[in-house]
Amino acid sequence: MQKRDRLRIWIEQGNVTISQLFFSRYKAINIKDEEAILLLHLIAYGEAGNHFPTPQNLVDRTHFNESKVVSILQRLVQKGLIQIDQHMDSDGVHYEYYAFHHLWELLLDCLEQEESNAEDKQEKEEEGEIYKLFEQEFGRLLSPMEYETIGMWFDQDKHTAALIRLALKEAVLSQKLSLRYIDRILFEWKKKNIKTVEAAENQSAQFRQFTTVSKQVEQLPTSAKVPFYNWLEERE
Repeated sequence: MQKRDRLRIWIEQGNVTISQLFFSRYKAINIKDEEAILLLHLIAYGEAGNHFPTPQNLVDRTHFNESKVVSILQRLVQKGLIQIDQHMDSDGVHYEYYAFHHLWELLLDCLEQEESNAEDKQEKEEEGEIYKLFEQEFGRLLSPMEYETIGMWFDQDKHTAALIRLALKEAVLSQKLSLRYIDRILFEWKKKNIKTVEAAENQSAQFRQFTTVSKQVEQLPTSAKVPFYNWLEERE
């Protein structure tokens, strides 16, 4: 079962309250104040066991007259915010009830869009910090070409700020502080389908271990040496 369907069922069963979600977002999904009031009364009636309140029931709870209630109900139906569905009880009797499937969908869409916007904002802030970090490590302002190169790591190669930060750290540790060297690190990680900091750190640890062994081999007599393989100088 999809998460959306599960949440909708929970809401309709009364296991989840939507008051805060509804009040803070009903304007964003183009629900007018008078429509919001009637929707909340319909939901409250449903939670109390009356799933198809009459216009007079709603008049009794609001300052609207019956004509106004009927007009608002018609608008809610036209907007798809409420649906009139049918159900059959255990005795085989059919009855109508108000359903709010589309309303839940709109509220969830609004919430997901807000979360997506927040994530995008955080990503932009992290990207901005990366440019500042490079300028700090380089001890100078970046050139337009260098800005473009770093931007391509984000936009084209889809590297995360955390991964680029780690590649910069690797370049600093290796005392090879250049965008070309960092680009090579990122290229190798992408070719090996390394997408997380943890996986990249494991790869780097293996590389450093191999480098240490290779340096030890270099100190052996010529007849005992084996070829040194540098994964950063790997060619396609």
